Amino acid sequence: MVDQQAVLTALRAVNDPELHRDIVSLNMVRDLAIDGDAVSFRLILTTPACPLRETIDRDVHAALDGLVGVGSVNIDWGAEVRGTAQREGGPKPIAGVRNVIAVASNKGGVGKSTVSVNLAVSLARLGARVGLLDADITGPNIPTMLGLTGGLQAEGGGGLRPVEAHGVQAVSIGFVLPPGTPVVWRGPMIGSGVRQLMHDVEWNDLDYLIIDLPPGTSDASMSMCQDALIAGTVIVSTPQKVALEDARKAIGMFDRLGVPIFGIVENMSGDIFGRGGARDAAEELGVEFLGELPLDVTIREGGDSGEPVVVGHPESAIAASFIELAEQVAARCSVLQFAGEAGAVA
Repeated sequence: MVDQQAVLTALRAVNDPELHRDIVSLNMVRDLAIDGDAVSFRLILTTPACPLRETIDRDVHAALDGLVGVGSVNIDWGAEVRGTAQREGGPKPIAGVRNVIAVASNKGGVGKSTVSVNLAVSLARLGARVGLLDADITGPNIPTMLGLTGGLQAEGGGGLRPVEAHGVQAVSIGFVLPPGTPVVWRGPMIGSGVRQLMHDVEWNDLDYLIIDLPPGTSDASMSMCQDALIAGTVIVSTPQKVALEDARKAIGMFDRLGVPIFGIVENMSGDIFGRGGARDAAEELGVEFLGELPLDVTIREGGDSGEPVVVGHPESAIAASFIELAEQVAARCSVLQFAGEAGAVA
């Protein structure tokens, strides 16, 4: 029979490629069992959206296939998403939410809502429990983009609560407003509204809450940063110079408020708007480049019909781009969680 300690020793040679520590010390190996020459165990990833699962699987088999006496290896894959480590003196977490991820830009019209919706749905399709908060108080578009009826919670007295669509728990002020109703609020009211959407809604055991922010660096964004524990921010930009100038301002604001930047994604990349500007900006600013999303009619059609492109065209190259973005964001979240926990221990 294979010795259990020999198996663990072999597995200690396998590192998580993102966290740069071995999978045994990270407590990713669980319920190790040996039956004759058969080795089985659970391998618990830090996110179901792990982009490097195949790499870890290959490295595990390489480590164990050469071990004397091992005939077969059976891995039961799972995931446990850790919550963002609270910073001393910082804002409190949102009840029922492990990690809050903001999608932002200082400029309107760059596709933040489109990215937010498809990012949230992609994470859900990868196996995570996901919520989507429409923080654009004066221009809530999330109901339409998810195929939900505006004003669906306007009557009945139940208050604003999450509605599930495409595997995502969504909340928007548009749920309690009849279609076409304008929200004419001053800045302080917008900030108060964002706080209530975050903390007065009963979120149900979410791994990730995606917050779709309005353009700008004022009340909505500041209220979010000051009143909730944010894991990190995804900055959306189109390739043009004016959009990138505004993206830099958004990065500056979040940096000033102590909110980590996961990186920049280039939306509407292609011939009309050009390509590569966001990549250059990311390199200049020292932040991650999270990839390109093309300018394509199926993305627009998905937003208009309430069927996001990752649902309506799941096998397309565009859907694959959104899935890759979701994996990159989940990986950045895990890395920063680990760094925060290590810093807390130190």
